[in-house]
Amino acid sequence: MNRGGKLIVFSAPSGSGKTTIVRHLLSIPELNLAFSVSATSRPRRPKEKHGEHYYFISITEFKNHIKNGDFLEWEEVYRDNFYGTLKTEIERLWAEGKNVIFDIDVAGGLRIKRKFPERTLAVFVKPPSVDELKIRLKKRSTESDDKINMRIAKASIELATAPQFDEIIYNHDLETALKESYELVADFIKNAQEDTGKTPAE
Repeated sequence: MNRGGKLIVFSAPSGSGKTTIVRHLLSIPELNLAFSVSATSRPRRPKEKHGEHYYFISITEFKNHIKNGDFLEWEEVYRDNFYGTLKTEIERLWAEGKNVIFDIDVAGGLRIKRKFPERTLAVFVKPPSVDELKIRLKKRSTESDDKINMRIAKASIELATAPQFDEIIYNHDLETALKESYELVADFIKNAQEDTGKTPAE
């Protein structure tokens, strides 16, 4: 892949608040961020838009992309529910001179960090507790109890990976988490520009 901007990874168990944090950071022009839209084989939920929330593709198409080496990272998160980052998506955003931000599964976030260790800031968003996660997921009313229980079981495993990330944000209070996330990302981008003497668009 070609040289480009920085990669900002936010990972966490479902319901931890990473999506809210990422949306907030995207609204701050000075950070020069663009969102990496992941591909997935899971069904589209109500109100989700293709190309905005995810690239919704079939299982067969997803597996063909895997075979062709088209993904920067991918994972079968649940049975037949594949998620991945297409290399073309990152190339497109880098070509626009952007720093790329990810709202991504824990395993995928760590894979990106391993592939681009110097260019990536990997942030883990930690919820107050697993019980609080369950409450948040139930409030969404987008999934069955069985699927929620699957996510909770997975969350316990994901929480153990937190020390592998560059930074941990404790999302006990959203306003505090938003402020800390902004400061981390702004400092990372500023230091990167000072190291190269260039802005991301140069």
